[in-house]
Amino acid sequence: MSVSDSTSTAHPDVELRLPADGAFVSVLRTTTAGLAARLDFTIDDIEDLRIAVGEASALVLPEADDGSSLVSRFFLQPGELTVVVSVDAVHPSPPDLDSFAWQVLTTLASSATIATDDGQYAVTLTMRAAHLDAH
Repeated sequence: MSVSDSTSTAHPDVELRLPADGAFVSVLRTTTAGLAARLDFTIDDIEDLRIAVGEASALVLPEADDGSSLVSRFFLQPGELTVVVSVDAVHPSPPDLDSFAWQVLTTLASSATIATDDGQYAVTLTMRAAHLDAH
């Protein structure tokens, strides 16, 4: 699987680089919530996004090479937020699409993919505001 062409080559609106350590996931979750609030997401949507990026982190962090950073790239559009969470991973394990983290992530996000190429392990998730999915 790979990151969609539109986000793999586009310049992110926001990029956050943190140590690849679970202790910093709360910073990523808070940043995600703040950006979603700017896009007028509902409180429920924002909480779903916070959980989804936490699960994306749970998928990528075990694959991180020593000294790697947890890199999150945010692509903002009206009523839509795409987040790419990645780490450097020279020899990543194959994605476990039966894992609890993946099941939660795909339930909460409008769409999600995993990429394990180019020395990266990346999870891309897109969330559309609930009022847009209702149409």
